[in-house]
Amino acid sequence: MVVELDGRASLPELTVLLHQGCDRAEDGRRAAALLLRLSNPGVWPEDLGIHQVNRWERAVRRLELLGALTVCTVDGMCGAAALDVLLAADRRIAGSGLRIMLHDRDGMPWPGMTLYRLAHQAGAAQTRRLLLRGDGPDAEAALALGLVDEISDDPARAEVVLGELGRVRPAEMAIRRRLVLEAMTTSYEDAIGPHLAACDRSLRGGGQAGELAL
Repeated sequence: MVVELDGRASLPELTVLLHQGCDRAEDGRRAAALLLRLSNPGVWPEDLGIHQVNRWERAVRRLELLGALTVCTVDGMCGAAALDVLLAADRRIAGSGLRIMLHDRDGMPWPGMTLYRLAHQAGAAQTRRLLLRGDGPDAEAALALGLVDEISDDPARAEVVLGELGRVRPAEMAIRRRLVLEAMTTSYEDAIGPHLAACDRSLRGGGQAGELAL
């Protein structure tokens, strides 16, 4: 299951495409993994409205919590909406020409949820350094920061990864992904309940114990 996201499209168009991909991935008759191919990422358009940004972020958050596994491929410059998608994916494959763009057309970093995800994934200190740099990290630096998982120029690599993920139960992995996402902002006292519920589900044989309200 593949979604092509072309950065030359408008943000409302990208929002629709992302929701459509999530709809297909959540259809039980479809494959359990979603492949997102990013191309031609650009900067945020000048005529962008805050309501469009809000709707886009809701779509990205849906992707981030999707009940299917997500694989993202990107090469060349990656910024704006494409960077949001990259940071929300489960498995990230970068081409050797990757260059992450944090600065927008006015020379300032975009203050959206990209910064939130960067701080959570790379750490506040590393994110601060990235914001002060004139250029963003290349593929090797992004790999070292944990922003991508591997570097490959093989067009077939994504299909291999999808095959590997096909052996993983997506609903069970989605529960564990959410526990990890919430760990950064949840106290031990609030976290132990959902973790124990997930452990109980696992001991009872996965989904056989019924769905958990995590």
